[in-house]
Amino acid sequence: MNTREEILNEAAVCRTLFENKTRDYGTSWRVMRLPSLTDQIFIKANRIRSIQESGENRVGDDIRDEFVAMVNYAVMALIQQKLPIDASGNDLPLEKSMELYNHHLNRTLDLMMDKNHDYGEAWRQMRVSSMVDLILMKLRRIKQIEDNNGKTIASEGVEGGYMDIINYSLFCLVRLTENNSN
Repeated sequence: MNTREEILNEAAVCRTLFENKTRDYGTSWRVMRLPSLTDQIFIKANRIRSIQESGENRVGDDIRDEFVAMVNYAVMALIQQKLPIDASGNDLPLEKSMELYNHHLNRTLDLMMDKNHDYGEAWRQMRVSSMVDLILMKLRRIKQIEDNNGKTIASEGVEGGYMDIINYSLFCLVRLTENNSN
């Protein structure tokens, strides 16, 4: 399998879960402000790091599920960044939700493939734990930008951070799948 196929397979898992949860819950996440979505991603990344450091998983949920959740929360954040927050509880129709999800995920995957070309697939030599650290670093940056009301002097802003989180999470999912196959 090649990188594009591996990434698309993992992205399809994320997309399917997003669609199924949207069928179950609607777009209840639309009430969330960007900092709340950022904090949800942080909770997931922090749990993975805690399990990696302690070697103990008391809840038993697979950390793969946490990477999938980080992809989906980051896509939600990209969507929320472009739409006004809907605190009234009005759902987006499923078709519109999936259209927006696919748009933001596909833009992110295109960026990933361009970066992957330029970096020569360096992520394949990285440890999953290192990529989790990079995700946590990106989250700290996003939180700082959010605390500064979105104002930046020399950085790309939160959109690039969310896209990087999606990409690192997908890389981790590929690596975990490889490790399970060996």
